[in-house]
Amino acid sequence: MSNIKKSVFIFLLLLGAILAGCSSASNAGEDKKSEEEPVSKVENKEREVDGNKEKADEKTAVQYYFTANEGGSISKIDAANNSIVSTIEVDGSVHNVQVSPDGKMIGVTVVPSMAGHGGEDDGHGEEMEMGAKAIFYSIENDELLQEVEGGNHPAHIVFSEDGKYAAVTNNEDNNVTVIDMPSFNVINTVETGKGPHGFRISSDSKRAYIANMGEDTVSVVNLETMKEEKRIKVGTAPVTTGVTSDGKTLVATLNGENALAVVDLATDKVDKIPVGTGPAQVYIDEKDQFAYVANQGTEEDPSSSVTVIDLIAKKATTEIKTGKGSHGVVTSPDNKRVYVTNMFEDTVSIIDKEQNKVIQTIEVKGVPNGISITN
Repeated sequence: MSNIKKSVFIFLLLLGAILAGCSSASNAGEDKKSEEEPVSKVENKEREVDGNKEKADEKTAVQYYFTANEGGSISKIDAANNSIVSTIEVDGSVHNVQVSPDGKMIGVTVVPSMAGHGGEDDGHGEEMEMGAKAIFYSIENDELLQEVEGGNHPAHIVFSEDGKYAAVTNNEDNNVTVIDMPSFNVINTVETGKGPHGFRISSDSKRAYIANMGEDTVSVVNLETMKEEKRIKVGTAPVTTGVTSDGKTLVATLNGENALAVVDLATDKVDKIPVGTGPAQVYIDEKDQFAYVANQGTEEDPSSSVTVIDLIAKKATTEIKTGKGSHGVVTSPDNKRVYVTNMFEDTVSIIDKEQNKVIQTIEVKGVPNGISITN
């Protein structure tokens, strides 16, 4: 509600209370009027303030999830009813999207529109250079906040939990760009392995774990020293990573092995768990209990499932039927839902975590790829 409307609303309520006090109905029991009327007005004002506060809280509590659409847009979706609230048109192919820790903005990676839309084999490491950028938008009103020129073929963008940085992997340059927030200035470029793609930053904001698709490693980048500490061998063609909130366990999807690598970060010991064909993204739920792996396959032979991995038992517990080309995946902050983008049928699957099944599928135009949700 706008400030003007709110002021009018409050004025009318107060006016109504004053008029009611002068009516014949309010005169019933006049012997108590002098004692009760002042209290009644105070209570009315308190209720009014509380009511307006509740409405304001409801407004700020609206939860959205966003899809990065390679056709050149970002879809903003209301998580309460899974309806598309708005579509932000972008000049270029939008590959990945991420919500900032404070919930005020999203960052997206964009490459020129000549980039292919074919999944992991087309647009995730093909030998072509293209200048591109990271773009930031306001969540409240979809306003463009800033464009930041980056390296060649940016893949994923991730904010550090402390809000200091946004990092972008440059797939063709074999490095990661670090952007200072909120100045939006590029402050460092750190070398990685070959073909850096998806990644996550630890909850203490100290390290980024970057999957190098062009080799069999994950680069561990120290965000305090701005240097690559080491590379962990995980398996063939890692696409994205995840890290538990305690910083003890790393996961990485192995597109070339149809498996999820689970790494003990104290020893770098790797366990591999079979998943579906052509795994793309992985997301660890809020309780660090399960990892959800989106199985994409290829455009010619698409997969259509999400594999659920029990991280304690280190085994797959179930496989959930989704849509063709499942790629991006994220769990809701309340740990009740899983959202999955299906690239080859332009849909998003909404999964009930307790039932381990899709409860709704919505259409999202333009090849939905990455996905992120507000807290």
